[in-house]
Amino acid sequence: MAKKTSRRPVKKAARKPARKQQAKPIVGARKGVVARLKPQAQRAKADAKAGHGALPQWTTAEIEEAFRRFRAANPEPKGELQHINPFTLLVAVVLSAQATDAGVNKATPALFAAADTPQKMVALGEDKVRDLIKTIGLYRTKAKNVIALSQQLIAGHGGEVPRSREALEALPGVGRKTANVVLNIAFGEPTIAVDTHIFRVGNRTGLATGKTPLEVEQKLERVVPAEFKRHAHHWLILHGRYTCVARKPRCEVCLIADLCKWPGKTTAV
Repeated sequence: MAKKTSRRPVKKAARKPARKQQAKPIVGARKGVVARLKPQAQRAKADAKAGHGALPQWTTAEIEEAFRRFRAANPEPKGELQHINPFTLLVAVVLSAQATDAGVNKATPALFAAADTPQKMVALGEDKVRDLIKTIGLYRTKAKNVIALSQQLIAGHGGEVPRSREALEALPGVGRKTANVVLNIAFGEPTIAVDTHIFRVGNRTGLATGKTPLEVEQKLERVVPAEFKRHAHHWLILHGRYTCVARKPRCEVCLIADLCKWPGKTTAV
């Protein structure tokens, strides 16, 4: 008869309480700066606070330092809309309303190959323009505006793009932002065109707060030092497009993380 062997109960290893994962520090692009993003709920509150203009003001020295860094990183920033001349730039900016630059750039090469002057655009006709830009949002309205503004350029400006904001804004489909972009890129004027990216950067960082794009533009006009105004538009739009993005800003590569007043992150130097 086989002997019975006594089995000792095997003790199960006690489960260790799950450790709360700590957020890893984010090292900023400026040496010695470490930034941490706060949880999403706190970031949302921070954006709401920024939207009410409740952030601390930047000092003159801080503003100058921010733009010095932008210039050092990108001395000659360029707009991302493809164009051939002032007219095609104007058309491209009109087409970019409520659309991405990348999307516009996919449609305009064929359009500009066929018509790179107001006269050629009118000769091309609205139907053909509409067909060439149909991948862009609101393409029907935009096709009408492109033909109409081309006709006005021929009738009132000798086929040339005017160099004044008032004359540009009188063209179909052209608002203040579009006029500022054309004046800046085509003619080298120190204008600042406030789009959704610059509006977000101005309010979120506290650099230039305002409830409307015009308020932000006017604030930037006052606070940006003269030596930086020529390229301020490009630096800020690129910063908003690729770094200070809407949902989760990339503070880990932000050049101005230690200067930014946004309470949605913490920084240490």
